[in-house]
Amino acid sequence: MTTTKNLLLFLLLPALLAVSCRKKEWDAFYGRPENLPPPIYQQLAGKGHFKHLLALIDKSGYKETLESGAGYWTFFAPNDAAFETYMADHKIDGTDAIDGSMARAMVQYMLVYNAFQKDRLDDYQASENNTGWTPSIAFRRRTAYYTGFYNDTSATGPVVAIAANRNNTAGSLTGNYISSDYNNKYLTYFTDDYMSRANLSAADYNYFYPGSQYTGFNVAQAKVVTADIQAENGVIHEIDKVITPLQSIDEYLRTRPEYSSFRAILNRLFINNTVQFIYNEDATRRYQVLTGSGNQVYVKVYSSLLAYAPNNENFLKIGDNDGQKDCWTLFAPNNTATDTYLKNTLLKYYASLDSVPVSIISDFLNAHMFPTAVWPSKFAATVNTFSEPARFDLNTDIIEKKILSNGIFYGTNKIEQADIFSTVYSEGYLNPRYTFMTRLFNTSGLKFLIAKSNIPVNIFLVPDAVFLAAGFTYNSNQSQFLYKGSTNGVPDRLDRIIRTCVFFGNYKPETDNLSGSAIVKSGDADGEGEYIKFNNYKIVTAGLEDAGLVATVDSIKTAANGTVYYLDQIPLYSENGIGYHLDNLGSATTSDFNYFWQLMQNAAGVFSSATNQIVGLTGYSTLFVPTNAAIRQAVKDGLLPGTVSTGVPNFKPSAPADVEKVRKFLYYHILATHTAVPDGNTDAAMYDTYLKNSIGTTLKVRVENNKDAMNILDDYGRAAHVIMAQSNNLSNRCVIHLIDNYLKYNDQ
Repeated sequence: MTTTKNLLLFLLLPALLAVSCRKKEWDAFYGRPENLPPPIYQQLAGKGHFKHLLALIDKSGYKETLESGAGYWTFFAPNDAAFETYMADHKIDGTDAIDGSMARAMVQYMLVYNAFQKDRLDDYQASENNTGWTPSIAFRRRTAYYTGFYNDTSATGPVVAIAANRNNTAGSLTGNYISSDYNNKYLTYFTDDYMSRANLSAADYNYFYPGSQYTGFNVAQAKVVTADIQAENGVIHEIDKVITPLQSIDEYLRTRPEYSSFRAILNRLFINNTVQFIYNEDATRRYQVLTGSGNQVYVKVYSSLLAYAPNNENFLKIGDNDGQKDCWTLFAPNNTATDTYLKNTLLKYYASLDSVPVSIISDFLNAHMFPTAVWPSKFAATVNTFSEPARFDLNTDIIEKKILSNGIFYGTNKIEQADIFSTVYSEGYLNPRYTFMTRLFNTSGLKFLIAKSNIPVNIFLVPDAVFLAAGFTYNSNQSQFLYKGSTNGVPDRLDRIIRTCVFFGNYKPETDNLSGSAIVKSGDADGEGEYIKFNNYKIVTAGLEDAGLVATVDSIKTAANGTVYYLDQIPLYSENGIGYHLDNLGSATTSDFNYFWQLMQNAAGVFSSATNQIVGLTGYSTLFVPTNAAIRQAVKDGLLPGTVSTGVPNFKPSAPADVEKVRKFLYYHILATHTAVPDGNTDAAMYDTYLKNSIGTTLKVRVENNKDAMNILDDYGRAAHVIMAQSNNLSNRCVIHLIDNYLKYNDQ
C-alpha cells in the first residue's frame, strides 16, 4: 500500500508543481498588488480616529461597498472629534442614537462618485463635445444621496411626489422627467485654485460660514484636515466637521414660513399656476414595489416660463456633469417685502393674482431666480435672465444666506428692483388697459430699450379702447395684429405708430416737460424718425393734422428711466404724399410756398400727381422751400427758366434744358434720407441732397443746426436761413421748411 501511495504521489507531483506555477503567474498578473492601499473602510479603521464614522457606515449598509475594493469614490470623512462636536451640538447620545435611515443619508451625502484628489477636485469633467477636463472651474460634485419620494399637496389634495430632475420646457407632457435619474444631490467645496480662478476670497466663503476658517480646501462648513488619503477604491479627505444632507431650494423654502408669501407665488396652483403635479407611471411602479402601497406618484414640475426648477438637482444637464461648475441662486424676499410689493405694484390694477397675467407672475419670479451662482462679492457682476444684476446690499438687504444642495439661497428684506416693473415700460405692462401697446413694444423690439433703467426715455401710452375705436385689434389665437379686419400692411403701419411714441437720446430731455412748445424727433435716438410737435400738453403729428385732430395728455407718471404721457389719441403718421402737404402750404397765390409748389407739381418726371409724391424719394427727407422772392432771384440769376427782367418763373417749361434746370433746382433743395429741424440736437454737418451730378456723385449742402435757428450753406458757401414762423411743417416722414434764399449747386 505504501509503495502504491508513493508511486501515486510521484506521478501527481509534476501536475501539482505545474498548478502551483500557474497560480503564481495568475496572482502576479491578476492578483491584488502588494503595494495597493487598503479599501476605504479598512483605511478608516486603520487610522484609529474614525470610530463614529465607521459605526455609521456599518449601520448604513455601506460597509460592504466601502470595504470590498469595488467602485471608485471620494469620501469626505469627519473624524471622531468632528462627530463628538456634532452630537454634543445636536444633543445626540452617541452614534447608537442615529437610526439607520439617517446614518445612510449622512454616509451617502459625504460619498462622491469617482475618486478625486484635491488637485483634480476643482477641475470640470466636461462631457460636451469630448472637451475633457477644464482646470479650476468646478466647486461641486454629485453625491450618492438623493431624496426620492415625499408627501406634497397638489391642486386636488395630498399626493406622493417626486422632484423634477430637469428644467421644464414648453410643450413637454412629462416636465422632462427622466425616470432613470434619481436627482442626486450635490456637495459644495472650496479650493484655492477654484477661488483664485473665480476671483473669490475668504470673505465669500465666510459670508456663508462665519464660524469656519477658510484654509484653501473646505467642504461646506468643514475644513479638510488631511487630504488625498489613498485607498484601493478611491480617495479619502479627512474633515473636521460633520456634513449632513442639504435641502434643495424647493425643500428649504417649504420649511421657512417667513418666505411663505413668495413661496405661494412660486408654487401657484389652480389659476396662473407656476407648478403642476404630473402623474408618472415609472415612478409609480417603483414606489409601489418599494413600499407595497397602491398610491400613485406625481412629479412636481415647475413652469417652463421660469428660469429653472428649484427642485432640480442636476443644473442644466446640457453636459452630464455641468452641475460641477454651476448652480442656481434664489433671492427670496420675506413676507413683508413681498406683500408690500404685491399691493403697491403687481396688484395695482388687479384684484388678485388670479387675474394677473402669468407672464407678469413669471417675470416677477425670474427677477429673483438667477440661473447661475451669485457669490457675495459678485452681486453687481452676475445677472439674471433679464441681464440685470442682483440689486441687494450684502450688509443691509440680506437677512439669511445658505449654500444648499442645488444652489445658493439668499433671504432678503426687499424685492429685486427689476427694470420691467420700474421703468416706463412697466406702466403699460402692469395695466390691463394698455395691453395693445405693450404687445407693440414687445414685437417691435422697443421693449429691450424702454425697459432698461440705464436708458433714459419718455413714452406715450394710448389705451386699448382708442386703438379698438380706430379699427385695430389683436387675434391672440393667431398672434396677429389686424386693422379693420385685415392683416395687409398692418405690421408696418403699427411699427410707425409705436416708434412715434418713444423719445431717446437728446430728444428725451426735449419731452421732459410738455407744457411749453417744440418740435421733437421720435423713434430711436441714433436713427431717423417721425417728428411730433407739442404745445401745452397738446400733441400734433402729420397724421393727426391731416385728420384735424390733436392728442391731449390726460395724465403723467414718472418711472425709473423717464416719463410716461397718457394720450387720448393715437399719434398717427400721415398716409398722404408730400405733395398733399405742399399743396396745403402753397396752393394760395399769396403763400410764400406757392412758386416752389407750382414748379414741383408741373415738373415732368419729378412729381407724380397720382401718388402726390416726389418720384423715387423714399424714407426720411427734408424740403427747404425758397420763398417766392428767392425763386424770382434764381430766375434772374439764370438758375431757373422764366422772365429774367421780372424774375417770374416759367412753371411749365417745355424746352429740355429748361426742364432740366427745374429738376436740378428742386432736387438740390431736398435732403434725402435725413430730416433736419432747428432744435440744436445735431452738429453742423454735410448732408446729401437728392441731386446727383453727371457722374452720379451726390451733391451736398452744409446744415448748421441751432435751437430755433438753422442755416444751410450751398456749394458756393452761400447761406439760406430757415424762417422759423413758417417752418417745421410736418409731412409723411418729412419736414418742410421755408428758407429766405435759394441754394445754388455746382454739378460740374
